[in-house]
Amino acid sequence: MAGETDLKKLLATMAPELRPGIHVYAKLPPDAPMPDSLEPVMLFREREGTTVIALEEKAKAAGLETVFRCRMVTLNIHSSLEAVGFLAAITTRLAAAEIGVNPVSAFYHDHLFVPADRAEEAIDVLRRLAEENRGVTTFPP
Repeated sequence: MAGETDLKKLLATMAPELRPGIHVYAKLPPDAPMPDSLEPVMLFREREGTTVIALEEKAKAAGLETVFRCRMVTLNIHSSLEAVGFLAAITTRLAAAEIGVNPVSAFYHDHLFVPADRAEEAIDVLRRLAEENRGVTTFPP
């Protein structure tokens, strides 16, 4: 199952879901072990070190310095890793609302990390975008 590539279908049926908890970004030095209790939702290794996204309470309990308190929004459609324009359309719309976003693509879904204090607003923006692509408008412009 390769995932959806049709942009209109992706946008119309993305079903954004605001996941529970506050997430944060943290970093580990290049050869540092991963704290056992951290349970990151994402990690990415770069030359300079490992970026970790985890629940705030787990990161703080592990003694990590954290930045960017955010909420995770999961786009509940199996998007193809080769889909063209999906995240561009989403990030452009969030940018127009002056909402920062850090997108992460995984095998089945795309996930957006948005500022914790703007998460509900981000969900509204995404729902409007989905409805516009279904040809339905229930939100005020």
